[in-house]
Amino acid sequence: AGPHLPSPAPAVGPGAPATDHLTVTVRDAGADLDGTYELSCAPAGGTHPDPAGACAVVDRDTRWGQDAFAPVPEGSVCTMQYGGPATAHVTGTWAGRPVDVTYDRRDGCEISRWDRMVPLLPEVTAPGGS
Repeated sequence: AGPHLPSPAPAVGPGAPATDHLTVTVRDAGADLDGTYELSCAPAGGTHPDPAGACAVVDRDTRWGQDAFAPVPEGSVCTMQYGGPATAHVTGTWAGRPVDVTYDRRDGCEISRWDRMVPLLPEVTAPGGS
């Protein structure tokens, strides 16, 4: 008998096929926008209302060594405007890395951070319809 070969390891780590899967939970954005949506990419699918657009917007901001879901940098000067009570929580895996990030619209920087992720996050209008 020849040498004993270990069984193949599961496909995890460098060189493994990436499984991009995100769960997006939106609250206080409006009855037609609130909910929990599943998103898979490559190929785009899931219960998200615009899977292809959502995958494209995250893919656009994905760069080696950078976090597509990065928070607003500390020390940023942000306009004191309120974009409403909407919040979003995104969890899952993107580009082989775990994702667990929260979005809100409490000031100008956070509103811009949210808007950069539309259509992954729903397009929300500010209170008063502006």
